[in-house]
Amino acid sequence: MPPKIDPEVGCEIPEPGHWPVDPQEDVPIAEERLWIDGCFDFFHHGHAGVMLQSRRLGTELVVGLHSDEEIRANKGPTVMTLKERVAAVEACRFSTKCVPHAPYVTSLPWISHYGCKYVTHGDDITSDAGGNDCYRFVKKAGRMIIVSRTPGISTTDLVGRMLLCTKEHFIRSLTDTLRGREGAGNEYERVQSGQMMADRISEYAAAAAGRGDGVQVFSFKAKHQSIERRASRGHASHAETGQHHDSGTGSFVPMVHGIGPKPDQRLVYVDGGFDLFSSGHIAFLRTVTSLEEDLGRQQDWYSEAARSKRIQEHGEDYPSAFVVAGVHDDEVINYHKGLNYPIMNIFERGLCVVQCRYIHQVVFGAPYAPTKAYLTSLPAVTDAASASSSQDRLPDAVYHGPTSYMPSTSSPDPYSDAKARGIFAETPAHDFQDVNAAQIVRRILDRREEYEERQRKKGVKGVGEGSLRRQEMEAEAEEARLRKLREVEAQFGA
Repeated sequence: MPPKIDPEVGCEIPEPGHWPVDPQEDVPIAEERLWIDGCFDFFHHGHAGVMLQSRRLGTELVVGLHSDEEIRANKGPTVMTLKERVAAVEACRFSTKCVPHAPYVTSLPWISHYGCKYVTHGDDITSDAGGNDCYRFVKKAGRMIIVSRTPGISTTDLVGRMLLCTKEHFIRSLTDTLRGREGAGNEYERVQSGQMMADRISEYAAAAAGRGDGVQVFSFKAKHQSIERRASRGHASHAETGQHHDSGTGSFVPMVHGIGPKPDQRLVYVDGGFDLFSSGHIAFLRTVTSLEEDLGRQQDWYSEAARSKRIQEHGEDYPSAFVVAGVHDDEVINYHKGLNYPIMNIFERGLCVVQCRYIHQVVFGAPYAPTKAYLTSLPAVTDAASASSSQDRLPDAVYHGPTSYMPSTSSPDPYSDAKARGIFAETPAHDFQDVNAAQIVRRILDRREEYEERQRKKGVKGVGEGSLRRQEMEAEAEEARLRKLREVEAQFGA
């Protein structure tokens, strides 16, 4: 029996049992169930922004993802595979279902099958290989809703940073930027821009429905300048070992109040750069959540009796672990990785972490080494300590993946305090273990000509000239890395 074909789009309409994801039978169409589709190539906060706006229009958001083959035929090569892009979409707190292999030109039978009345999309134009509007049939049927595109970020922007080796996107102080003290333009423009950025952090921290309290957000202001910051200002050499004895001491400034830890939850800390927030980061965070859920099951957290007790005593059920994510400053990452890393600045990376469904609290400006002083002063920890009258409480666990980290000249192991106190845990390897910012950049560089041509078509200038400069920067970064390794070995022993 020949397959059913959408007469408008020309794509196949699967039979029951052959749809990419359940349900296999048609779902009744509901106005509160919306559809959004796209490539969502290396997921950034612009993607999360359009999902947030879309989720606010209803109670469910179904996200269609185009296949690698369809994207190549209509737009050009993808950076991330379909499997990697699925992981990113599923991790977004505002999505409720991900449908891979969705047609590049949006098909009414597809959206109707999943019970979606309307399709949402940003106010930019998306065309197929023939130059036709990908949403022409949806618009004709009166089932299209346009939302605002998130300004200042796109996949094209990020690819350009990789190819051109730019650092103009770096932010020295997020706090100063939000207050209008740092950034481009005059004072009025900086204040307006800072307020818009602060508003966006607050919006992305919303609960899954896109409204209401969700993720808590803080910024950390260290008592003393870190060695990374002093080095970036020319006040310290790589060989300097003058980290203060109270490294990690400082203050936490509330940015978004959100929902704090609940009674009896385990407190978990993770940290990193989270640059080009990818499937590697997401799989790590999902693994942390799974490990904590397994531990919760062992401790009878998820039994019906335990659930009923939490609901009776606290009015709601909640997970066994409260996960806090520390996000490093641009200067910290650049000091340790060199080149023009991070590709995303701290605002962009932080928004990606804030929107992730596996995170409950985010700390902007987290130090490279989570010392005892820092860990005991985390807001989630101090809140729990106050509730239990416990002194010097630490998180119950500090997780890190099996990937290596750059050595510091103050300590060869940034997690030495957590290990000394028996709270460090290494997560097992996962399917996306090798996916990180450096590998994503390498994917771009390995197919430089394709991406440079794609950038030229989008009007990005100077992409060819960046090739030699990146090679020079890579050589400089490797020399700096080896120098730091020699310094660490000289100080602490090989």
